[in-house]
Amino acid sequence: MHLKNQQMTTSTPVRRVMNEKLEKIIVNRTAQEAAHKMGAVNTSSLIVTDLTDKPIGIITERDLVRRVVANDANSKTVLIKDIMASPIVTIDANSSVEAAADLMLQNKVRHLLVVEHEDVNMPLGIITSTDFASYLMEGDDGK
Repeated sequence: MHLKNQQMTTSTPVRRVMNEKLEKIIVNRTAQEAAHKMGAVNTSSLIVTDLTDKPIGIITERDLVRRVVANDANSKTVLIKDIMASPIVTIDANSSVEAAADLMLQNKVRHLLVVEHEDVNMPLGIITSTDFASYLMEGDDGK
């Protein structure tokens, strides 16, 4: 069964594994606002947008812990723009799950913005390392 899952991984498009729930936050907000939103919508990351709603970065729980909490910084004054990962790493929705995993490893990231036609202005969802683990545990369920 494990081998079967590995074979499916190479041909399954990212769009079948991604999470379509995309939560966003504007770049000029604070770390505290980001943490509150993550908690309210039960997510570990937020897509950071500019004032025109264009994705420009990502902020994760890990960013908040490492760049705010660990430095004993004031989350009410630390701006997202100062702690977010940017530029955002994207993958086309039709790319393979294997390509997504390789891209994560190459860029040392745990989140990829899934886009249509390789256009950052056309976000469709997000794929995380947790999504890969769930996918491999469940196999290709034909989503």
